[in-house]
Amino acid sequence: MTDAVLQSDGDIVMQLRGLVSAPGDEGYVAATSIWARQRDVRPRFVVHCRTANDVQAAIRAARERNLPLSVLGGGHDWAGRALCDGVVIDLTRMRAVIMDSDRRAVTAGGGARVRDITAVTDGHDLAVVAGSVDSVGMAGLTLGGGYGPLIGRFGLALDNLLDAQVVLADGQIVFANAERNEELFWALRGGGGNFGVVTALRYRLHELPNIQSGMLSYPLGEAQSVLEICAAVTASAPDELSVQFGIVAGPDGSFNVLVIPTWCGAIEEGESWLASMMDLGTLLSGSIEQKSYGALLRTFDGFITDGLRVFLDCCWLPALDPGSIQTLVSAMKNAVSPACAIFTHHFRAAATNVPVEETAFGLRREHILVEILTMLPGDSSLREELQHLDWIRNTRDALRSALPGGYPNMLGRNETARATESFGPNAARLMRAKRQYDPDNLFSSAISLPADSA
Repeated sequence: MTDAVLQSDGDIVMQLRGLVSAPGDEGYVAATSIWARQRDVRPRFVVHCRTANDVQAAIRAARERNLPLSVLGGGHDWAGRALCDGVVIDLTRMRAVIMDSDRRAVTAGGGARVRDITAVTDGHDLAVVAGSVDSVGMAGLTLGGGYGPLIGRFGLALDNLLDAQVVLADGQIVFANAERNEELFWALRGGGGNFGVVTALRYRLHELPNIQSGMLSYPLGEAQSVLEICAAVTASAPDELSVQFGIVAGPDGSFNVLVIPTWCGAIEEGESWLASMMDLGTLLSGSIEQKSYGALLRTFDGFITDGLRVFLDCCWLPALDPGSIQTLVSAMKNAVSPACAIFTHHFRAAATNVPVEETAFGLRREHILVEILTMLPGDSSLREELQHLDWIRNTRDALRSALPGGYPNMLGRNETARATESFGPNAARLMRAKRQYDPDNLFSSAISLPADSA
């Protein structure tokens, strides 16, 4: 480093005394060891924030020295946008969760993970609308959308956000909700972390005394019929039923079809619907049982391992019809390795009842979100990675009926064209909000936004 850089680095350490870690420090290693291992990204500093004022100081330090900035919450973005080569604002120490006295809402710190919230709410038979995995950061999940097993009854995670505390690019700490800073609140719900650092979020709570769910495994050879029957059943299902599908490799390396039904209504009303899920084909393993919401969100814990090389693409399908099912099954039969997987999420019912202009999220019609991903060992070779990337691209390209764009939270870096399609009629308004709240694009490490000409 030059003397000027060393002097600048020393200034940051002094300015943010007690909050900063640098390469070689224990706190630095822990903070930068995220789920999706990154190559060639080496932050200069990690600022371990405990308050919104700490975030203010970190933003000021990065701006004064013209350093790139990123925000680390749960750290589960596959593209690794939580890290940059400059200053990383680490919110993982801001994980406090406080329930309102009337038990109608709960406030979570900007670094809270889903499991931090369910640890507070489960004992009261209450739930926030979250995703499918309890180790994911709640803020990142919410700001981009938030598909999950309660989507049919309660909508997306962002549909249940009531208030947000945000540190803006100019250092102001503001609150955004339906009455204050309404345009910022609109943009946050779907536009990701492009407008500021969200240091606290307040969510609507729902009474949820019972959840019935399970992970059912069927042989890949029966995948076409299993998925067709299940898709037909869910087409007429009540809002309380959601079904997620997966095609993944088991411990022996062979692929199976996973069907994960979740019923979030009265137990007796869901019995016949859930029974139909047990009779889709040759059941290899699994059962459906009553459990807590927190236990439901631990269903995929066995698939989440930190330090892997993760590559992902996604698309939206109008429906899971026989043709698209055949494409997905064929892709898995030609998978490069057991590291390949496909998962789906059904966007339906309550989520479709929100007018598209009410939040920045751009697609409110019923659809199926398809994740096409590979999770390779951290020491995988470049050749292996390219082979798996080709499989991902070929699989997405083969889904001819896909809707334009894709889920913004899962698009890759700088996918401006697809983001423009994803936000659809909201694209132009979203870019006006970006110019208003972050005109210098300080928060450039967040999810891709539409083209500015939108």
